[in-house]
Amino acid sequence: MTVEKYRLRCLEGGEVVRDRYTLDCPDGHVSLLRTEYSSRQLQLRESPGIFRFCDWLPIGHTLPLDAGPVCYRSEGLARELHIDNLFIDFNGYWPERGAAITTCSFKELEAIPTVIRQRERRPGVLVIASAGNTARAFLQVSAVTGTPVVVVVPETALSRLWTTAPARQAFVIAVRGDYTDAIAFSREVCTLPGFLAEGGAKNVARRDGMGTVMLDAAVTIGRMPDYYFQAVGSGTGGISAWEAALRLKGDGRFGPVLPSLRLCQNLPFIPMVSAWNERRRYLVPEKDMPDAKHAIGEVYSDVLTNREPPFSIRGGVFDALSDTRGEMYAVSNDEARAAEKLFADTEGIDLDPAASVCTASLVSACEAGELERNGTVLLNITGGGYRRVREDYTLLPVSAALTVPAGSRVDDGTRELLDWVKHHV
Repeated sequence: MTVEKYRLRCLEGGEVVRDRYTLDCPDGHVSLLRTEYSSRQLQLRESPGIFRFCDWLPIGHTLPLDAGPVCYRSEGLARELHIDNLFIDFNGYWPERGAAITTCSFKELEAIPTVIRQRERRPGVLVIASAGNTARAFLQVSAVTGTPVVVVVPETALSRLWTTAPARQAFVIAVRGDYTDAIAFSREVCTLPGFLAEGGAKNVARRDGMGTVMLDAAVTIGRMPDYYFQAVGSGTGGISAWEAALRLKGDGRFGPVLPSLRLCQNLPFIPMVSAWNERRRYLVPEKDMPDAKHAIGEVYSDVLTNREPPFSIRGGVFDALSDTRGEMYAVSNDEARAAEKLFADTEGIDLDPAASVCTASLVSACEAGELERNGTVLLNITGGGYRRVREDYTLLPVSAALTVPAGSRVDDGTRELLDWVKHHV
C-alpha cells in the first residue's frame, strides 16, 4: 500500500484535506491549512539547493535548479555585536559561500516548490501579486522552466523585475498604486477562466519552501537556534519558520524548545508591530496604519508594506509569535542604512533593503541587552548579492505588457490577457 507523502490539515477545525492545489478549508474555516508529512524525521537528499529538503516539501518532482538557503557561522558581525553564536542564513547570490539564488531574494525558495506543486495538482496559469522580489523570483523560475505566469506589481516595482534568461512565458501587469492595489487586481485576473491564484500565505508550498531556511540552519548548527530574526511584510516568512521549527521539534533530534521569533517592520509602516505591542489579535487600520499610503511611500524597504497581512488568521503571525515567545521591532530608515553598511563591512556582501531592516533589528536587540550571551542567534538575510550577480550574469529587464490604474476591473485588461494566453501558453 502506497503511503501519501503528505496531507493538509485545517488548523481551526482539524479536517484532513486532499491537496488539489488547495488554498482554503473546504468547510469555510478562517484558518491556514498546514502540511503534515508522512516522514516524521528529516531525511536529507543528495540533491542541489532546496531539494535537499524535498521530503518536507509538498512536491513529487524536482527541477534542475541550484537555489537554496546557505547557513554559515558569522565572525565579523558576531564580533562587532558581541554575539558568541551568531549564524547567518544567506539567501541571495554569493557563489563564494555557495549561495546560488540569482534573483538575490529568498522568494525564489517560495517560487520553485509553488510552480512544481501547481503543475502536479491543478492545471491553470498562476497569477502572482508582488511588491517586487516575489515577482522577480517567479519570473526567473518561469524563464528557466517555461512555466506560464501572470505577475501583477505596483508600477514603482518595475525596475526590480529582471531575469538571467528570457522570460518568454510571462505576462506582467503594472498597477498605478501600491502592493495592496496589485493584490486587488490580481484577484480580478483570477476571475477569468484558466487563471489560478498563487495563494500567498495560504499556499503551503510557499511556506514550506521558505521553511527550508530553518531546516538548513538546524542541520548546520546541529540544533534549532534560540532566536530567529527576520524582516516581514506579510509575515509569511515568520509563519514558515515557526512551522518548520514545529516539525524539527517533532523530529526529536534538534531540541525541544522552539526558537523565539524576532520579526521586524520598517518605520513608519508598522501595523503588525503596533498590534503585537498591545497583544491584539486583530489589526485596527485606523490605529495600526493611519495614512497607510503616505507611510508606505516613506519606508526604505517597500516590500515590507502589506496592508492585509495574515496576522489574525488561525495559524498566522499572531499565533506564531504567541507560541514562540516572540517579539517585534520597529526599524527606522537611518537604522536600516547603518546596519546595511555594517553588514557589508563585516561580512563582505551587499544586502537587500529588507535584509538591512532585519540586521538593524538584531543590532537594536543587542544594544538593549535582550539576548542571552550564550544564546544561538539565526539572522535570516532574505536577500543580497546584487552587485555580485552582475559580475557573473547579464540581467534582462522584464517590462509590463499592460498598465492599469489602481481599482481597475478585469475588463480593462481582458483582451490583452486572453490574447497572451492564446499565443503563449
